[in-house]
Formats: sequence, structure tokens, C-alpha cells
Amino acid sequence: MSFRYYRDLEPTFADRAQWALPTVLRHHASERPDAVWLDCPEEGRTWTFAEMLTAAERVGRSLLVAGAERGDRIVLVAQNSSQFVRTWIGTAVAGLVEVPINTAYEHDFLAHQVSTVEATLAVVDDVYAARFVAIPEAAKSIRKFWVIDTGSREEAMATLRDAGWEAAPFEELDEDAMAREVVDGSLPLPEVGPHDLASVLFTSGTTGPSKGVAMPHAQMYFFADECVSLVRLTPADAWMSVTPLFHGNAQFMAAYPTLVAGARFVTRSRFSASRWVDQLRESRVTVTNFIGVMMDFISKQEPRDDDADNPLRVVFAAPTAATLVAPLKERYGIEAFVEVFGLTETSAPIISPYGEERPAGAAGLAADEWFDVKLVDPENDEEVAVGEIGELVVRPKVPFICSMGYFNMPDKTVEAWRNLWFHTGDALRRDEDGWFYFVDRFKDALRRRGENISSYEIETSILAHPAVLECAVIAVPASSEAGEDEVMAYVITGGDAAAPSPQELWEHCDGRIPSFAVPRYLRFVEELPKTPSQRVQKAKLRALGVTADTHDREA
Repeated sequence: MSFRYYRDLEPTFADRAQWALPTVLRHHASERPDAVWLDCPEEGRTWTFAEMLTAAERVGRSLLVAGAERGDRIVLVAQNSSQFVRTWIGTAVAGLVEVPINTAYEHDFLAHQVSTVEATLAVVDDVYAARFVAIPEAAKSIRKFWVIDTGSREEAMATLRDAGWEAAPFEELDEDAMAREVVDGSLPLPEVGPHDLASVLFTSGTTGPSKGVAMPHAQMYFFADECVSLVRLTPADAWMSVTPLFHGNAQFMAAYPTLVAGARFVTRSRFSASRWVDQLRESRVTVTNFIGVMMDFISKQEPRDDDADNPLRVVFAAPTAATLVAPLKERYGIEAFVEVFGLTETSAPIISPYGEERPAGAAGLAADEWFDVKLVDPENDEEVAVGEIGELVVRPKVPFICSMGYFNMPDKTVEAWRNLWFHTGDALRRDEDGWFYFVDRFKDALRRRGENISSYEIETSILAHPAVLECAVIAVPASSEAGEDEVMAYVITGGDAAAPSPQELWEHCDGRIPSFAVPRYLRFVEELPKTPSQRVQKAKLRALGVTADTHDREA
């Protein structure tokens, strides 16, 4: 059998010894010093490559002056801002390790992550400072905070100082530490290499504590360069991200690719479906990315005569709602939609070729020059036949392009990397041409009347209804078919369209969803239980089961 593969990736920096963020930034600061890299419209400010290098070196030296040692973890809890970016880049040039934490985390969630990485210093927005005071034992390793001003900084610094910590304005980091505290030239910045630890990014757990993915510089670079190849990024492009920089989707799948390619990165604080096309025009955006339901929200905006009057060339959507691609391309004049399948732990072993029509639902082809990829039976790790559903397992062919493990969690590392393959927990299938299709998380998979069902595909179809804002599909025990499931959908409605009745929603599903997969049960709710990173906690929905207010199609 002859599979197709993704072989378009030619690294921007051919020498793997250069795969570290400080090396990449210094290259562009030398080659294109006056070109704008960071563009913050909400701050009314831009930074060129040369200006960012200067700012990052100031932040990095200030952290070292404050006592940070090579490899120390620096916690960062902040909304999207230039201060966030300068801290991230500053930790890199100083040989320190950035730990961006979801701004929704507090109490036990925050305590777990801070204590796991044993952070020594922290940079936070003022509104999050008090959360550390509430977890003194977990945060005891932190010696000092720098506070970003969003309107209540003096109060935040006072709160931290009253709790026994040093606290200073963020601007102290941005001063010239060399002139302030040491003789010029006596504090050289370290050499940072591809194998050095760059970041610890936490995955959000649904059944257990989140795990900190230890990402070396080479992996951060490689994941970014995969995205450069994916969207055909050049120095003429501008990539806008509206997702949080504490997630990989914005940091190493949007911001870092522009750093690698010498392009411009536009960051905004939040997603606005109604303002989206205006923002494309204002910032001359050629590339952007969608996650989750953003693609659906854009499609449901009231059409305007000038929708196609924008510079957008390509959208990186993860996942891509296949039914929306053609309408959005035509409406907004978009050349291509692209997609990858990857994880923070593995980079992207599966990539879609630019501009090529994919089979419906296909995520992409294996990047076989860089990864070994298999689908296996999760019970015994034996490879499944073509066309069958198996767990995706991955291993790298090049050093340090995958994670170094889970930080301070050796048991979880060994469990995930058993038999020397990383086990993703994701159920996929591969067709005879080599295209991979995401089916589900194994723990969320459904089986009804002998058929495997993807909750993701059902959710996508239900979300196509104009009045449906969110949807979560789960399995509930079948009353008559032992060992198999009934399908249940939790639905949130709203917006301008009239809320559908259960019968109307079932009629919407007919023809869009195979008959065996149409939900038997519908339950309309006001909200869904979610993790702090906004993943639906399906285990909680399954525990509820069929409730008194659930609509049964067979009743």
C-alpha cells in the first residue's frame, strides 16, 4: 500500500544548532532590524525585531540580577499584552524557563501548577496577585513578583508585600539592569541551545491534575516552523492571534512562527466575532487562526457587502469544520484553510498540504521525514489495519522535536511514553491514501448498534444550526443493547435565531448525521461544566445521565 505523506517542510533555519529562540531573534534583529515584529493595536505600540531584542535582553538581565539562575522557572499569569511577550522572550534569552499559566486558574488548580514547577520568580497582572496570597504554601518558592498594571497595581503590590513577598512594577524589569546594578559587561547572557528547556506548558486534565509539558527550545522552534510551512509564511505576512498567549495555539503556533519567518505578529486581548473582519483590515492581516467554535461564530455573523474586502489569505483552523470551509472562503475571499493534528507533547506529526482539497473530515498526512506515526490497539499497542480506528502513537526521528516529558511527574511520563512511543489517547483512522481522520478521544468514544460514533462530528453538525451556541455529545447506557450506548446531546441555544424545539433539532440532524448517530436524548442547558481552559468536562455530564428534563426521541 502506498501512502501519501507531508514532505513540504524545509526548515527556515537549516542548521539544527540554531533551533533556539535567542538565536532566531538575534538573526532577524541583525538582518531586518527595523522591520516590525510585535504589533499591539490595543496598546497603540509596535516593536521592531531590534527593539524586541533590546527589550528582551533588559528583562532577561533583570531576572538574573534578581537572583534567577539558569533553568529556573518563571511563572507568568497575564492576559495578552506586550508585557507578556517581553517576559516570555526575556526568559528565553536569559536561559530561564517560562511557565505561562491559564488566567482562569486559582485555588487548587493554580497551587498544583506553581508547586509542581517550583517557580522562583513571577510576573502577573495586578488582578491575579491576590490568588497567590490564597496559596502561600504552594507559592513559597517564589521570591519576588513583578506586577503588570491593568488599573489596580498599587493595591496588588501592597497585598503581596503584606503577605511577605517582594513586589515591584513590571517597568523595573524593563529598565537597564546592567546600568542599574552591575558594571557593564559583567553579566553576560548565557548561550542557549536547542536542547535547553524553554517552557513548561500545562495540559488541562479532565480526570486528574494537569501535567506540565517540558518543551525544549528545539521543539518550540520546530513546532513553529511546521506552522511556517503549513501557512506558507513569509516576511510579507502579518499573523493575527486573538487566543490567549498562555496557550500554545497563540504562542508557538502563531507568535513564534512569525519570529521564525521574519513576519509581523498582531496580538489582541480577546476574540470578537463582530469585529473580526474589521480587525483584519485595520492590521492588514494575511494569516489568522481559529480554535473551537470560533469558525462557527464567524459564519453566523450577519453578512456584509464588504466582507471579502480584506487581505486575509489563509486560516489555520484546529479543528476545521469541513461544512463551513467553502462558504467562508467565498464570503471572505480566503485562499486556503489548513489544519494539523498535534499535541503540546509531540509537535504536529500530521499536517494538511496548503491549498489542497482534503477528503471531508481529514486532518492531514503524516510528516514522515520527522516522525514515526502509528495507530494501535490501546489495549496491547499492536498496530491496527488500515481503515480501523486506533490510538495515535508518535515518536520523533530528530532529537528534541518532542517534549522531554512531564515536569516533576516521572510516573506520568513513563506511562505516556510506554514502549518508547508517546500515547496520545486520541482515536484516529487512516484511509488507503494516507489521510488521517480524528474520531474522538478514546474515553469519549461512543458505539451504537455496532457502529463507532464520533462525538466531535455530531457536535459539529448540531453546531451548524443557527441557534445553537455550544454542544457536547456523550454516551449514556443503552437500555436494550448491552455493552453499547445511546447518544445524548447537551445543547446551549441563543443569539438572534429562535430557539429550536427538540423536534426541530432532531429534524436538523436528519440528513446531516447518520441515522444510527442521531442523538436519542437532548437536554437544553444554560451552561456546560468546563475546566479552567474551557474544555467541557464530559465525565460530569455522563455522571448526570438521563435527567427528568431530558427529551427522549423514542418517548
